[in-house]
Order: sequence, then structure tokens, then C-alpha cells
Amino acid sequence: MNNQFSPKTNKLPGNVSSWLGFSQHNFSHSDIDYCIVAPKRNAPGCPWIWRAEFFGVEPQVDLSLLDKGWHLVYIPTAAGLYGSPKAVQYWNKAYEYLTSQYVLSKKPVLEGFSRGGLLVYNWAAANPKKVACIYADAPVCTIQSWPGGLGKGQGSSHDWQLCLKVYGLTEEQAINYKHNPIDNLKPLADANIPLLHVCGDSDNVVPIEENTLVLKHRYESYGGQIELITKKDCGHHPHCLVNPEPIVKFIINCSLRSTPLTCENEGGETNGGR
Repeated sequence: MNNQFSPKTNKLPGNVSSWLGFSQHNFSHSDIDYCIVAPKRNAPGCPWIWRAEFFGVEPQVDLSLLDKGWHLVYIPTAAGLYGSPKAVQYWNKAYEYLTSQYVLSKKPVLEGFSRGGLLVYNWAAANPKKVACIYADAPVCTIQSWPGGLGKGQGSSHDWQLCLKVYGLTEEQAINYKHNPIDNLKPLADANIPLLHVCGDSDNVVPIEENTLVLKHRYESYGGQIELITKKDCGHHPHCLVNPEPIVKFIINCSLRSTPLTCENEGGETNGGR
């Protein structure tokens, strides 16, 4: 299979299926699996949203952006690795491939649901100049909180052991681990990356007090911009909002500020569509 496509035609490779009325393209390149959902026509600037985990879960924001001409990208190979250095490496390779071969903006929007918060923040800390903004939904911001369960949250003993393995940490090392999203915020603030968190105030899986509120306080102390939408009497689920418009508006405004409004094949048709 030819895993390249022409930037002039924006022709996506891979096996094609339908995802909620859009064309989904699945393919592999250099041992990394890709899932790209294409809009009917590119929006100005060829923007895209990069989902870290749980493809297809509460896709209100993704669908709204697809309708507006955005691409949706998901890398299954990096999912389930708890934002570990290996996952960040996969995203590094994927970013270079996507932005060199595809007609896509150099600054994607990062979308992290739950454990996906680990990957979007760890990748952004390593690549702050490559991020338009971050939308994090009930995000894990420290492995000690989840899956470790070392605070007030439930934790997950099964995921904790898997997390230790992929990070290459002993339990003692993990307890004292200082490279969580909450520990690496200064590069994001220095790059003026806007953040949006959507959280339930009664989350006992990923407690807001141990995760988002700590991150918010630290990010603001560095002069960073973060918005928080709190859902009253809501636990870890459901993610997103019934009406995603506030999230979509935030994402589009941030993207317009950070991304040039021209790109090759701007406004051109893709081989996706709804």
C-alpha cells in the first residue's frame, strides 16, 4: 500500500470506512498506526484536532469541528501508554510525518480525555511551539493520583502496574515522580498556550482537587491562561458537554490566533466528507 499522499490533492491513504458520516482512514507508517477522519472541505489554515485516547467517546467537539472543515487525528499506537516517554516518542514521529506529508497546520489542538491528559501535556511540554491550545476533559494530571490512587481518588491497581512498567519505574520511584503534567507547565506558559479544562466537581476517579485545580493554580502562577468549566454534581463521566459550543468556540478562537490562515489546498476537497 502506498502510505503517502499528494499534498496538492490532499489524498488520504489507507483503508476507508465511515465514521458518523465522515470518511475514516486507517493506515500504518514506520510501525505507527494512524486513524484520520477527514472533513468534506478544508477549513482555512488546514486545522486539526489530535485526540490522545478513547477515540469516538463523547465526540461532540470532534463532530462539530469536522463539520467546520477540521481533520481529526488519533494514533492508536500511542494510546494506553499513560503519556509515557514512549508515547511521547510515538507522537513526535507522528507529528513529523503528518506535517511533512499531509496538508495540515503545524499547530494542532490537543484533546485529552481522562488519562489522555497525561499524553497531551507531556507532549506539549516537549513541543510547546507546536501546539495551538489544549482541551482537557476530566484529565489525569499526575500519575500518583491516577492510576496510583495515592490521594483521595479510587485509582486502579491494574493500570498502576501497567503504568509503572511502561514508565520503567519502581513503585518507590513512581511515588516521587516529578515529571507529571503539573510539574512541567512553565514551557507551556512561556509559549502562551491557552488551556481549557472541563471537569465534574464530584469526580472520585480523577479528583479535580488533585489534578485540574493543582494544574490551574500552577499554570496561573507562571502567567499562563487557563479556563475551567465545572459541571456541578458530575462525576468522571460523562465527558464533554451536551452542547459543545463553548469548547468549540474556545478551540477555534485559539487556532485562529496561532495558525496562518493559508495552507496548500486551502478550501480544497478531501476524499472524506459527510
